[in-house]
Amino acid sequence: MYITKSPVSVIIAMAVLSLLSIGAEASDKPSAAGLAAISERGRLLAQYDWIAWHGTDAVMATHPGANPAGRYIAHKTDAEWVVDFGQINSTGDTFLVTDEAIQTGSSPKFQVKTFDPARKDTGWNVSAARAIEAATGDFGETDRPYNIAVLPAGAGRLYVYLYPAQTDASVYPLGGDARYLISPSGTKIVEKRRPHESIIETPPPSPGEVAAGGYHVHVLSDLPEDTDVMFVLTRKPLMPEVILAGGNMYAIDVHGVITVRPHDPSTGRASIP
Repeated sequence: MYITKSPVSVIIAMAVLSLLSIGAEASDKPSAAGLAAISERGRLLAQYDWIAWHGTDAVMATHPGANPAGRYIAHKTDAEWVVDFGQINSTGDTFLVTDEAIQTGSSPKFQVKTFDPARKDTGWNVSAARAIEAATGDFGETDRPYNIAVLPAGAGRLYVYLYPAQTDASVYPLGGDARYLISPSGTKIVEKRRPHESIIETPPPSPGEVAAGGYHVHVLSDLPEDTDVMFVLTRKPLMPEVILAGGNMYAIDVHGVITVRPHDPSTGRASIP
């Protein structure tokens, strides 16, 4: 949902969030380090999403009329982002890379390499491909396209994110997502997290209206989620998002920074940035 610059919109948004907050006791204020960690994962997720999109376009431009084979797996090096395309072999111990897109600088330009025969990888790509198979197998079939991202989770483990892809260029879906924590081998699900329940697809503001921000309420979580940060950083035009979660009010700005907003459940008053 949007908060437009119309005074009526601001009043409605405050009323909705206030009604939802009445009777809810504010949670303990989360640590700055905890919120910063969510911001950092969300930023990396947004980068992954962007890199996978443009890297795929670059490979498809190199092979007109064909789709890159198998999975796409992105990873960040000290100097750049790299997207590898291919598939894991039948024994599950080697990832066969058929194409690779390497970002040049910070632009959407990529250097594309094609390997024939396929390059054999036995490191990150293997664990990531296994982790994707474990997560997608648990998540099950979907009735719409989904994007997949894999990020390091520390101690050799991996995060696998599944979140709905856009089906309309002007609508940015939020929700219906999952985050899996996977063992270093990529074969065992350590933890499954459902950040949001249903998918929210808010159409663009009406002609003549200018959106000042968005807002939504968490049912499954007491904190903003990694995918909330990604949503703010990928939605166009850029605008902040207000979230009511666990009795606290949060705001995510256009840089992915999360702050706790002043909020008084006893009076039903909430501060909208």
